[in-house]
This record gives sequence, structure tokens and C-alpha cells, in this order.
Amino acid sequence: MYPALTVADRFADAPDEVLFVGTPNGLEARLVPEAGVAFRGLAAAGFDRARPWTLVTSTLRIAASTVRAWAWLGKTRPDVVIGFGGYVSIPVGLAAVVRGVPLVLHEQNSVPGLANEVLSRWARAVGVTYEESAAALAHPERVVLTGNPVRPAVLAASRERGRAALDLPDDATVLLVFGGSRGARHLNSAILGLRSRLLAIPGLQVVHVTGVAEVDAVRAALQTAGGDGGGRWKVIDYLDDMGSALMACDLVVARAGATSIAEITALGLPAVLVPYPYATDDHQTKNATAMVTHGAAQLVADSELDGERFGDIVAGLLSDAQRRASMAAASRALGRPDAADRVAELARQAAGQAPIAHRTDASEGDPLV
Repeated sequence: MYPALTVADRFADAPDEVLFVGTPNGLEARLVPEAGVAFRGLAAAGFDRARPWTLVTSTLRIAASTVRAWAWLGKTRPDVVIGFGGYVSIPVGLAAVVRGVPLVLHEQNSVPGLANEVLSRWARAVGVTYEESAAALAHPERVVLTGNPVRPAVLAASRERGRAALDLPDDATVLLVFGGSRGARHLNSAILGLRSRLLAIPGLQVVHVTGVAEVDAVRAALQTAGGDGGGRWKVIDYLDDMGSALMACDLVVARAGATSIAEITALGLPAVLVPYPYATDDHQTKNATAMVTHGAAQLVADSELDGERFGDIVAGLLSDAQRRASMAAASRALGRPDAADRVAELARQAAGQAPIAHRTDASEGDPLV
């Protein structure tokens, strides 16, 4: 949702108009109107492989929604449709193809999801975060390496404002731990298991974003383990301003979701990434590979969280400012803070029927790469 909203922001000025289509009961139904973007709900859902009959109900729902989307597009006559994955993209994308509306896609993960895999057969262009994604799409020659759009508020964050907002000393070494908007129970418990070792590092401050569902359990466990070290271990359920928290820190420990990695690299931060083990096609591990390969991150499998390696890596990096600086430089080199502009440019080119430079290499100076 956030990459889509970020691109929508690039069309905020007249005469451009944006309509955001999402599921009526999803988080987007609340957040998109709050962002000042017109929203329309459209039913769509995947199927549960453990319940094969849901394939039938899911297919029927998508078919009905495709008919509805076809009718909408006939009335509104959009210049272009941009799909960001998710099942709701399928009926809108199919309706665009039937109506002859140019279709552009964006894939934020290393392994394309089902919606983009299907719709790539007809898309004029597909913006990707990872060059490796091209091989899994129907027309690799139509792929453009854009990066994953990052929210303007994240890019505008500063270290000074972040530390002030979180009441962190200017001279502290700050570790930020988070597992996504819903938290990550195993990651939370594993980092708590390092409490004594981490608080033994002079000047260390821990900012632990637990997720709303986990915050009470984490606070109780921290007290049982000996407390917050005199305020040095801050437990927070959820942060709206994640950009400030990221900029305030010296090291990130997080899952390897596409949005998290895009924000981490756009801001140029060193990271310890713990991929979610149940992600489809293990895409979070693949998401993290580029950072690890380029020296911007260390990867710890979820199955290793309770072993010594996790603690050794985290404590070692917190005690080695020079290595963190080297990783930060590598992270910054991978970041694409202008990704939203690149995706928006693809859409404008498709809408104008202009030739699209389908490139996947990262040649300096190429406006689409």
C-alpha cells in the first residue's frame, strides 16, 4: 500500500487525478482517504491452499470484480492503470487490458507475486526492485529497474529530530529493533534474550518496536529479565514516524520485508536482517540477499535466533563503528530514493504511448534506472 500511495503523491497536482482501488475491508480503506486520495473498494481475495474449495470462491469473486472494474473504467476512461500486486490488482488489471487502457506494474519483492506474474503478460512495463525478478515475469524485456518507492516522510527524516522525538542522547549508540507493523514474536523474544549482553555495552540505547499485539508481553518479559536498564531499553508498540526512528539509530535489526529494506537502503543504514521464514517462496531471504552480497547487511535465519550467532553479530556490530560505517556506505549505494519518480515516469510514458526504455541495468545517468 505505501509504495502505491507514494507514487500516487507524484500525481497530486492538477490536472492529474488518482483513484486508488483496494479491498473494502483492508487497512487501505482507512489510510488512503486519510492521505487525501480518492478510494474505491473492490472485493478480491486469494485462496487457502489448505482449503482447495476456496479456489472456486476466490475465482468467482475476482470474476465478478473484473466485471465491476470493466464498468468503472468505461465511465472514468483513465489514461493508465498501475498495479502494485495483491489480488485486487487482478480484476482491475484484467479490466484495463480488455478496455485497452495501458497497464504498468510494480513488483517490490524479489519473487513476483501471483497478480504481477499473471498481469505481466499484458503490461506495457513492469518496474521492479530487484533485477532478478525479471526472469519470473512473462516479458523480461519489458522490465525496468526502478527500486521500491519510499514515503517522502521517511526520506525527509533527520537524525537530530529522530533522537529528540525518542528522547535519545546525541552521543548514544542506538539499536533499532522492529518486526513490521504486526510485530514478530520470535524476533522480540530473541532480542530480549540478549538484554544483559546488550546493556553491558557502554552508552547503548535500544529502541524496540514490538507491534501492538506483542507490546504487553514484551514489557512484562523485560521487567522479569531485570528491567529497562534505567530507561536505556525503550519499548514502543507502533511508530507512525518510522523514518525518524531509522535516522536516529546506528544499527537496525529487522525482518526483510521489501518496504523495510527500501527504507533502510534509501537512508543508508547498516542492518541485521532476519527474514520471515513463512514468506511466500521465501522471498524475504531473497530480498535480503543483495544487501548481504554488497556488504550492507548481515543475515540471520529465524532458526538461528536462539543460537549464539545472532548475539555475536549484533553485539559485534554495535561495538565496531568502523564496520557499521562501511556497511552504511554500501547500503546507501543500494538505495533508490527516487524510485517513486521512476515508477511515475513509467506510467506517464505508458499513458502517452511514448516508447519505454526497457532496461534492467543500473547505468549511471539513465533516467529510468
